[in-house]
Amino acid sequence: MLRYMFNKMLLAMQQRYAYDVGYQQDILHSDLAAFLKFSGFQTMASHSGNLSAGLLFAARIRAILWEDCGPCSQLVVNMALEAGLSQAVVRAIIEQDLRALPTDMALVVQFTERVLAHDPQADTLRDNILALWGSKGLITLSFAISAYRVYPALKYSLGYGRACSRIQLNEVSVVPQRSKTPASGANDAE
Repeated sequence: MLRYMFNKMLLAMQQRYAYDVGYQQDILHSDLAAFLKFSGFQTMASHSGNLSAGLLFAARIRAILWEDCGPCSQLVVNMALEAGLSQAVVRAIIEQDLRALPTDMALVVQFTERVLAHDPQADTLRDNILALWGSKGLITLSFAISAYRVYPALKYSLGYGRACSRIQLNEVSVVPQRSKTPASGANDAE
């Protein structure tokens, strides 16, 4: 009965986002206990704390792109658009166009990139984040960065990973900026 109920939820997600949930169905059908643990993990991944959708998706999109999973990236972009982010803002996040982003979102993009690169400049940016949103905001961003790296790794491990070359933003096709060098720009912290 639990498997049936969870599978219906997965199929609803697949229908809503045109996203292949096959890897989740494999987990569900192979090991219910593992699927329940995965479901618990998704609670962490969805944590929004006291941050706006724009700030959350700035971290989530950059983290998912870092891991290079095409369907995962498209899903997160679709969720960002559904959450009310403009196509222009989402595109600027994808392309790391810091000048086209509000200052706070540019800070989150830079922080995410520097954390993922293990760049010591993340420390300075972390101080800025703490000053703006406190430890709750930092924890929320840390959850977003960490959690959104898990999905592509899990999918690639299970044989479902797909490389991303373009992301659809409504009728526009965007090539993600994936340099493994941290974003920098006009909003860079000194």
